[in-house]
Amino acid sequence: MIDEAEPGYRWEAEYEKTWELLQEDEAGSLQASVDEIVQKAKRKRLLDRPINVKLGIMRHLCVVIDMSDAMNDKDLRPNRQLATLKLLEKFVEEFFDQNPISQLGLYIMKNKRCEMITELGGNIKRHTTSLASLRTMQCQGEASLQNAMEMASQNLRHVPGHASREILIIFGSLSTCDPGNIMETAKAIKSQNVRCSIIGLAAGVYVCQKICQETQGKYNVILDESHFKDLLTEQTSPPPAVGVTESSLIRMGFPQHETTAGIGKSSMCMCHIDSKDSSQGFGKNGYFCPQCWSKYCELPVECVVCGLTLVSAPHLARSYHHLFPLQPFAEIPTADIYRPNRLCYSCQKHLSEVHAYKCGQCSHVFCIDCDVFIHEIHHCCPGCASKRTPQL
Repeated sequence: MIDEAEPGYRWEAEYEKTWELLQEDEAGSLQASVDEIVQKAKRKRLLDRPINVKLGIMRHLCVVIDMSDAMNDKDLRPNRQLATLKLLEKFVEEFFDQNPISQLGLYIMKNKRCEMITELGGNIKRHTTSLASLRTMQCQGEASLQNAMEMASQNLRHVPGHASREILIIFGSLSTCDPGNIMETAKAIKSQNVRCSIIGLAAGVYVCQKICQETQGKYNVILDESHFKDLLTEQTSPPPAVGVTESSLIRMGFPQHETTAGIGKSSMCMCHIDSKDSSQGFGKNGYFCPQCWSKYCELPVECVVCGLTLVSAPHLARSYHHLFPLQPFAEIPTADIYRPNRLCYSCQKHLSEVHAYKCGQCSHVFCIDCDVFIHEIHHCCPGCASKRTPQL
């Protein structure tokens, strides 16, 4: 039974007059109220970000995809399986764009078992290719949350203590067929500082809610495809650290892209050493580990020979903005801005919305779209950057 302290279902709450949120303006139009609701929805993620908390920017995320019979349902177009794989391909690219020194692995649940599709790694192409290959796989059998959690936690067990360990499950079923007590598994992964989050595609399932509460994860059920996309986008931001996270110095290598490996001979890169296509990865170009001179096609990657983490300076810079995020801009009425200056400083378009957004440092004003882009993608105020004096 559900604990009394937990909030009840929505249909058990008091009757809400949601239509009262829409107010007519002087001309009898509802457009102003609709625009205000849209603006609040766009800025919701910016305002919900935690402040002054410890984040794990070196993330190790295991994504588990439900491939049971339930994924054949067509409430998402063309069906749950294809809609999920399409959104996950974009999620992988966005995840590594926001977390360039993190690693990700893919798993599937079907026939009461869990199978590994890709190991933990930072190769975007390998993950997206594997997701594309799942489009032709037949969804069958039942899902097993316990087997999925156990397999993912086993692969996360050897992750260093300074890195975050996370599991994200895309769950389309309404039941789980497990060999044992799933709550014992939830307590076990909690002891390993593993956070488990679940995105449901059908309806709320109590056991999913309890697992996420036990491991300090998030449990959400999608409303439609756009909401599904928003929930995946939330997972790209590093969550607060779980339990006691170690603080330690990490050895990293910064290889430069070279066309010769000392003596100038062609060599096979370590990324494609097991590839069946001998033409891939063979040549003189590549990134060479400064410690053992193993060659790799792209960064970031962990050297399979000496274990050194190979990154570039931009990768560290992109991870740095999570620790010191850009402060939210202040919301001000557009009518209070002097009329000749009612232009967005970034896109130079006329500010036609009811509210504009002002930077507290440089006092420049931005529209809602530029405000969201600056905080989620650019992570730097254009007005503040243009005022900086170049260092000689």
